[in-house]
Amino acid sequence: MLKLTDEDFNRLVAYMKKNYGINLDKKRTLIEGRLSNTVTQRGFKSFKEFIDFAFADKTGNETMQLVNKLTTNHTFFMREPEHFEFLKSTIMPQMEKENAATRTLNFWCAASSTGQEPYTLVMTIDDYLGAKASAWNVKLLATDLDTEVLKIAQAGIYTIDMLKDVPKQWMSKYFTKLPDGRYQVIDRLRKQITYKQFNLMDRIVAPRPYDFISCRNVMIYFEQETKNALIERFYDVTRENGYLYIGHAESVGKNTRYTYVKPAVYKKVTVKPDGAKPYAGRISK
Repeated sequence: MLKLTDEDFNRLVAYMKKNYGINLDKKRTLIEGRLSNTVTQRGFKSFKEFIDFAFADKTGNETMQLVNKLTTNHTFFMREPEHFEFLKSTIMPQMEKENAATRTLNFWCAASSTGQEPYTLVMTIDDYLGAKASAWNVKLLATDLDTEVLKIAQAGIYTIDMLKDVPKQWMSKYFTKLPDGRYQVIDRLRKQITYKQFNLMDRIVAPRPYDFISCRNVMIYFEQETKNALIERFYDVTRENGYLYIGHAESVGKNTRYTYVKPAVYKKVTVKPDGAKPYAGRISK
């Protein structure tokens, strides 16, 4: 396996941190493992040759492929199930009441990976709405930095092993078995999700505020300053009484304007019923 020189390692770490907020300064072995085969298969003799070539590509295609190789996309259906239980028991009843006039839900899954999380979200929503689902316009934006995983997510095709955590009643309700033995999410739910490539370091432009944003298990790779800035951008596009989910291994800055609800769940509440502003710095212990 090829080895990175200190110079090339530092170049890659600096590039990923500056452009994508991802801190890889303790991931040298990971970088070597994920890139070695690509470097040799492409005919380059060293990491330096490959990095020089990627950084010189004006189209951005080479650097995007580089990013795809270095980003982590571990995910599975029903990950951190208490989040989906809270969505069904608490958030959805609130949203159903508050959005009754428009019957529209505007959700964003900000780190969708190969699709298991956004699909779990729309299945949870559909399961809650039941017979009323056809009367609601459910819109879920699913974004990721990695363009390759977005292709997998959009297809919505998974092996039976990938579906081991999906409730049995959902298997027949939300999946179609394909001739090759794999399963595909039904068209109706796939049409509720719009997949787009997005860099979380970029400015967020939202046509209308989001009822709910999920950004789970990605900020663990960000430095605190980057994380704080991202949380602020999320807050600005969350509607009043809207929610933010983060991963259970993550935390928000202590000066966040979100109000703590429960572990890894936050709410935008600018004015309490009595007119008093809530304390903005509440965080989980």
